[in-house]
Amino acid sequence: MDLISFLPQFGNFFYTVGVFLVALIIIVAVHEYGHYIVGKWSGIHSEVFSIGFGKVLWSRIDKHGTQWQIAAIPLGGYCKFLGDSTAASGVDGEMISTLSDEERRRTMHGAPLWARAATVAAGPIFNFILSIGILTGMGLFTGVATYPPKIDSLYALPNSEIGLQAGDKLVAVEGVEYPAPEGFSAFADALPLKPLLDYTIDRAGDQLTVKGPPLMPARINFVSPESAAARAGIMVDDVILSIGGQPVFEFGQMVPLMNNTQGAPTKIEVWRDGQTLDFIIEAELKDLPKPDNSFETRYVMGVSGNYFFTPATETIGPWDAAKEAVTRTYDMAALSISGLYHMIAGKISACNMSGPVGMAKGAGQMASQGTQSFIYFIALLSTAVGLLNLFPIPVLDGGHLVFFAYEAVFRRPPNEKVLNGLMMIGLILLLSMMVFATLNDIFGVFC
Repeated sequence: MDLISFLPQFGNFFYTVGVFLVALIIIVAVHEYGHYIVGKWSGIHSEVFSIGFGKVLWSRIDKHGTQWQIAAIPLGGYCKFLGDSTAASGVDGEMISTLSDEERRRTMHGAPLWARAATVAAGPIFNFILSIGILTGMGLFTGVATYPPKIDSLYALPNSEIGLQAGDKLVAVEGVEYPAPEGFSAFADALPLKPLLDYTIDRAGDQLTVKGPPLMPARINFVSPESAAARAGIMVDDVILSIGGQPVFEFGQMVPLMNNTQGAPTKIEVWRDGQTLDFIIEAELKDLPKPDNSFETRYVMGVSGNYFFTPATETIGPWDAAKEAVTRTYDMAALSISGLYHMIAGKISACNMSGPVGMAKGAGQMASQGTQSFIYFIALLSTAVGLLNLFPIPVLDGGHLVFFAYEAVFRRPPNEKVLNGLMMIGLILLLSMMVFATLNDIFGVFC
């Protein structure tokens, strides 16, 4: 095992840990604030609002009697309500027995069922709200690409015959009119596979036909850190010229060629800044999501592509930005659930499960790509945290909601001894999952 491989490719170990903790603290603070504020609205008193565990580094008590604190271990947080024996909302029966009916109403365990359920559910819901808020803000800030697209700038490609320019609006490709967004996939698939295509463009009001590359040329737009491509030395803006001696000019050609290598060392010819370079790459077997949230397993080098240009953008209104944000948050949650199902069913590898180490590395990698990428990572992680907390596992919010559902149906809470036993089982299960994921992150022992 090479311990150096666990350091991120961008920045150092402390940078990775630092940005991960920043993301985690934001997400935990929002989650716990959801519990706190809805509890307050519901008449449940919070005694402690803590970011982190362990030794208290700073604290203050507000006028409502809630102690706000920062603790030494910043790997989570909690909101301890009146009547709780622990941060996990265990019942302090002895303490509650000394309270009056009015005081008992202010505890988590003496409040009406609706108040308890709302308070518990608020944590995950606030995580989803954070994700939607971030994505809405990003949509308002960045706008959306104009459609049909207008070229803002062109990427450097190894072909001097390209007649396209910044400012050109794409009207048709190979005589086929540029479609509406919902028809783009079929349109792109139907285009002929050749190095240069005929583009009909609108240039300052004049329609012209000029030569241009495939819509998605074999240019590298993103290299996954620690991927086969990263280890081989492939970089963003590299243009793949051939794979195993087979000429390549369109990104889609790379998929079957890399899969056909079956992971064997393969020569890759690359164009970089006017020079031709050779690399040897060993593709890795990965489980990749498909548009329908199913998965396919194939050999990949760990890169992604994009159009041959950056499109001009236009601003959108808050409502449209919010609708798009809700859709993207839902898609992220749906993909996570699909991935978990496929892992449990044995249809994809357990290597896809990331623990704290994997998430920290992901945070460092996203932050290294810029502030916008890091903010997007926070939205992604917040959705994951909200979803995880809704799982019906005792000690998680979802487990508490199951107990509340039981109480609603049978008109009584679960037996306290049974409840404590289930909470212990839930804790063991959760810790086992964390150990499993962490061992996967570090050693890959279950891959």
